[in-house]
Amino acid sequence: MATDCEAWLNANPVEAEDLSDSFVSGDEDNGRAIIANKNINNEINGNWLPSSSNSIHEARLKAKAKRRLRKNSSRDSGRGDSLSDNGDVVRGSSAAPTSPKSKLLDRKSRLGKGRGLPKKGGAGGKGVWGRSGEVYGPEEVDEKDPNYDEAQGNCVYETVVPPLDERDFEKTVTPIVQEYFEHGDTNEVAELLAELNLGPMRSEVPSLAVSLALEAKASHRELTSRLLADLCGPVLICSDMEKSFDKLLRELPDLVLDTPGAPQLVGQFIARAVSDQILSKSYIEGYKGRVDCEYTRAALDRAAVLLKMSKGGLRIENQWGTGGGQRPVTQLIKEMNLLLKEYILSGDSKEAERCLRDLEVPHFHHEFVYEAIVMVLESKGEKTFKMVQQLLKSLSVSSIITVDQMRRGYERVYMDIAEINIDVPRAYFILEQFVDKSFSMRIIDEKLRDLCPCRGRKRFVSEGDGGVVKLESY
Repeated sequence: MATDCEAWLNANPVEAEDLSDSFVSGDEDNGRAIIANKNINNEINGNWLPSSSNSIHEARLKAKAKRRLRKNSSRDSGRGDSLSDNGDVVRGSSAAPTSPKSKLLDRKSRLGKGRGLPKKGGAGGKGVWGRSGEVYGPEEVDEKDPNYDEAQGNCVYETVVPPLDERDFEKTVTPIVQEYFEHGDTNEVAELLAELNLGPMRSEVPSLAVSLALEAKASHRELTSRLLADLCGPVLICSDMEKSFDKLLRELPDLVLDTPGAPQLVGQFIARAVSDQILSKSYIEGYKGRVDCEYTRAALDRAAVLLKMSKGGLRIENQWGTGGGQRPVTQLIKEMNLLLKEYILSGDSKEAERCLRDLEVPHFHHEFVYEAIVMVLESKGEKTFKMVQQLLKSLSVSSIITVDQMRRGYERVYMDIAEINIDVPRAYFILEQFVDKSFSMRIIDEKLRDLCPCRGRKRFVSEGDGGVVKLESY
């Protein structure tokens, strides 16, 4: 075997260049193809002669070079590696290899072709909105588009809010009015209504507000009258007000079922609207001789009487009263004193409870307790003493005056008893009796009773003490 290989090498010498890892040129390749053809003729009985080992070695070298080229092209695609025409690897500009993390975010082509630039000029990939710095302008209409219409060029697109129907009107406006009863800002209501497309339901706003106020407190009715006066002009017109009150007068038989005093209340709303100049003075006169419903007649009569009392239709002040939180303190104190005096004269505790509840100042009930006790201290008979005890007991049982407000009222009297005693010499003695009686009736607790102050007095002791004057309290 060795003799045959040596003979073949002597007949076909192999140069050193053929054993290198570099790719061969075209001429060398052609020459080697001729040699390969010669080697093919050395086949004996279908078996290759050992002289073909050189061509196998060359094929392995080429495959190894191709594998190295594919590996380098995927790793260093940005460096512009490529193959030349003769198979040599042509290196681009040397660049630092990227980290594995940057490979995942690399948008460059991973093929061994091209200049290594990003795909689609940097405008491709997930989450990309075009090339960096590209600004999209308004789209121009293509006149060659088969769907092109010449009338589209002059179209102006606007947001259209559909008008509210009756069902959507109540669902939308009712929360606005109820929220207004809490904050009392008419400007906010006007802005919210201006954003809605009321359409033909515009005249329903006053009637809805009044119907909600009929079931609310007196302070809410006053807020409703102010709201109607402020909405007339920016949102509503006088004709809308007239249509709304016409509807209220027609619906009085149904409103009476829920609110028995609805005719008088609606009449007060009409009188207030006329005095605020959102209804004409001839509105009531237009119904003369044309009213068949007794409730409508009662409402119009109430409005006419109030307008006569207001001396020429001027603004009717304090018709509904003002909410407790909006009243001055001096006015609240005055009304509480009047309430107590009326109770002492009439003795009707239920009416006193109703009047105190209508003041809508639960946070100020301690002032009522204070004024009631001071009235007892300044009175001269037992009648006031007993009636005030019964009234405080009734208010405590019904929880109109809470325990905290009752306690604060008594504590205020304890603090001011020294000044009260200047005008009422027997104030300490009367207060002690009143506190003991309140404790026995369970109006106050034992702790509050023990806090009651006692007046110190001078007392001479027995003669055995030598006539020494001692200061004691009882």
